[in-house]
Amino acid sequence: MIPKPAKRESERAYERLVALLLDGAFPEDVPLSERTLSDTLGFGRTPVREAVRDLVREGVLESHPTRGTIVRPMSLTELQDIYEIRYAIEGMAGFLAAERGALDSLDAYEAEFERILAAPHEQDIVRVHDHGVDFHMEVMRLSGNEKLLDMYRPFRLRFRIPFGIVRQRRPERVLAAVQEHLEILRAIKRRDAGRARELICGHLRTGMDFRMNMLTSRPAYRA
Repeated sequence: MIPKPAKRESERAYERLVALLLDGAFPEDVPLSERTLSDTLGFGRTPVREAVRDLVREGVLESHPTRGTIVRPMSLTELQDIYEIRYAIEGMAGFLAAERGALDSLDAYEAEFERILAAPHEQDIVRVHDHGVDFHMEVMRLSGNEKLLDMYRPFRLRFRIPFGIVRQRRPERVLAAVQEHLEILRAIKRRDAGRARELICGHLRTGMDFRMNMLTSRPAYRA
């Protein structure tokens, strides 16, 4: 087996910065100084600068001449735009996964979803949430379409960072999504491509409504 090449420092800095952003380590209105990021991440200025540049290009961060670099806020219009793209990409991925995917990997996801639903109040919500994120990526992978994956990855990150449902103590949505994931999974296993796409779009529509309520409940949107 040919060993994988070691990751460059900028790649490792990028991964570490993304992990912190997903954990809500940086509020949206607080500038991210290069020096602070370098100290926090444990990397030199150059790899940190490259990681920040990549995240600005992906729309996760934004850079201002006077304010510096901040976490890019999410607007209602952008949220709706992203979900419309997700309907198209993830709905098609579910359709293709049901039509032609090698579905053995779904058995473990099904068993885990059933285990969670059997005792929902005993679960580690962070773990449940991460398992759901992994399931979405698995459906994308089972589609067998690399171009769909290439389109999906950047805006998936843009979408996840502003909505820390777990850290904002919204476990009810995380647990409700488990049942939706299970229904999607079973439609894919039945090779019911149309139903799989319908369920994915319904799941995403529910998620969009939930996040729109989160967004409009913030003080900035009450004004």
